[in-house]
Order: sequence, then structure tokens, then C-alpha cells
Amino acid sequence: MIHLNPAEIPHTKLHQYLLSGIAPRPIAFASTVDASGRPNLSPFSFFNVFGVNPTTLIFSPSRRSRDGSVKDTLENLKAVPEVVINVVTHDMVNQASLASSEYPKGVDEFVKSGFTKLPSEIIKPFRVKESPMQMECRVREIIETGTGGGAANLVICEILLIHISEDILGEDGMIDQHKIRLVGRLGKDFYVKAFGDALIEVEKPARNIGIGIDALPEFIRHSAHLTGNDLGKLGNLERMPSLEEIEEMRQSQDITEILETSCDVYGEVLRLAKAWLDSGHPFKALKILMLLEKI
Repeated sequence: MIHLNPAEIPHTKLHQYLLSGIAPRPIAFASTVDASGRPNLSPFSFFNVFGVNPTTLIFSPSRRSRDGSVKDTLENLKAVPEVVINVVTHDMVNQASLASSEYPKGVDEFVKSGFTKLPSEIIKPFRVKESPMQMECRVREIIETGTGGGAANLVICEILLIHISEDILGEDGMIDQHKIRLVGRLGKDFYVKAFGDALIEVEKPARNIGIGIDALPEFIRHSAHLTGNDLGKLGNLERMPSLEEIEEMRQSQDITEILETSCDVYGEVLRLAKAWLDSGHPFKALKILMLLEKI
């Protein structure tokens, strides 16, 4: 493992380490206007939402690493403290990337990147019609962390109005992650799809109090065949199976066939348990794993 002291690394190199290691990051496609009303559009991946009471959205148009200069977005926000944050989907990612080009001040990135302007209802900057979720925001505060290259400028916003396309809603009326087809930013030239096979579901422990990995028998905790994710699923269970439940599992057809016909009983039982784990049935998997102690 290498060890890096940020104070001893060139800003551009440190930036690349952080961009690649702290990822994927959501993308704030920020629409602003200058004092003359001229539009600007640029993506930023130092971005997230940090609260809802009050709504608190923060993104950072950082200073350029090469010379410490500030971006048009920041200058616009100081002149007109309003911004529309548009989400970036897979269908528009290449256009959004094009908008990040350093065009001369006053050039309209809406035109350059081929996006359609929509008037906002409360604030001056335009919305991006092609984005399925647009947030009209007022800037509450700008925190400038430094004047050198790579210094952050934390733009703290309050969300005033949210526009959401009905096309991305599920039957429950909420945003469907498969329909919105978001993308996330990685390091270098890489992005990641946040839909389809890329999605995984992990049940939140807040819904129940898991027994914890420490409550599992040692032969399970230290198994070379179980990953940390496997153990996490088992540790999130609310209880250990009873002796009666384990014995009932031993008498099941699947286990009986393995015991009677397999030349590798341990391996087959383990593979069966893993299959149930992978298919979202951790309690059944644990009952099977408990049988391994006496095989």
C-alpha cells in the first residue's frame, strides 16, 4: 500500500487520485446567468444534497488547478445568486460533457452542447429541457476555501422548486431508478451507469436490528468461501436459526440428495448456501451453513 501526503503531491496529481478513488459521484449540471442575463451551463461532480429541512444542496465550482482562476459559474453566482441544478442521464451525458469545455466568457453552452432552454418559474437561470429532474435554487452562501489552484468554492443552495418528468416515475409515484437512467462521474474519462444490471439492493439495517457478524459461529465468520458482503447479509438477520429449524433443513430434499449422492458433500452444501445468499434468502442460507459444522 502506498502512502500519500496531500501537502507533498502536485495539486493536479492529487486531484486525479481523489476523482478516481471517491466515486461514483452525482453530477450537478448547473445553469446560471451573468449580470447581463447571458446563460452559462456547466457540469460539476463535487456535488450532493445534505438535508431537507431546510433543503441544502452544495456543489463546488473549484478553482482551476493549473492557475487558480475561477470559473464563469462562480462569477455568475456572485452576480446573480441563483442556479438550476439539472440531473444528468445516460441519454445526455456526452452533451453534458461537451458543455464542460472552456469556451470564452459569454459563449452560450446551451447552444454549443445542443440543449434546449426552458424558462424557470421562480429564478432567472434557464432549465435544461432534456433533463428529467430540474431544481430551481437560491444561493444561501458561498464558502471560498482558498485562492490557489484546486481550492474549493462551496456553493450552498436552497431548493425552491423541483421539476420532475412523469416519465421517470414508478407505480408508487416516486422516481424509478431504472427509468431515470442516471450516470455517475468517475476518474479520468470514465462514467458509470446507475441503472440496469449496475443496480444492487442492500436492505438498510434501520429496518431491523441485525445480530451482527460477531454473532455468527466462528467457522462461518472465518470461512474462506464467504465474502465480506456474504457475512454482511447474514449479520443483518434478526436472529439465528433454532436447532429445530436447522434439523428441518437437514431433512429437506435438497440436503438429503446431497448427503446421499455427492462425493463432495461439504462443497455442495456450501454452493447451495451461496446460491440462496445470492438470490436474496440469507436466513435459508444460514440454516444451510449451520449444517457445515458437522460435515
